Amino acid sequence: MRWSEFPERIKQLQPYRGRFDAFRLPAENCDVLFGTYPGGTVIEPHTHDTDNWGVITKGEMTITMNGSDYVYGPGDWYHVPAGLEHSAHCDVETEEVEFWFKVSD
Repeated sequence: MRWSEFPERIKQLQPYRGRFDAFRLPAENCDVLFGTYPGGTVIEPHTHDTDNWGVITKGEMTITMNGSDYVYGPGDWYHVPAGLEHSAHCDVETEEVEFWFKVSD
């Protein structure tokens, strides 16, 4: 993990490595990630099979969905539906809590 202001108890969770670094808390039908993004992070366009909800706890994240940019700061919640292509970037150090809900068949 590059850096994090999350409490030590959160930092003891399972590490997640992917398009970003996070601490992962598995839950029933959901994963909860405590993500960290250094300034300058770029997440290329992608899709996923989970319904994602997140809240920014520090910094700022810009998410591009359906050709529009949405800027989120501390306390702002966002939603990225399963299967929707999207991208993101963080110009400043940013942290979030993100919920990856499994989609029912």
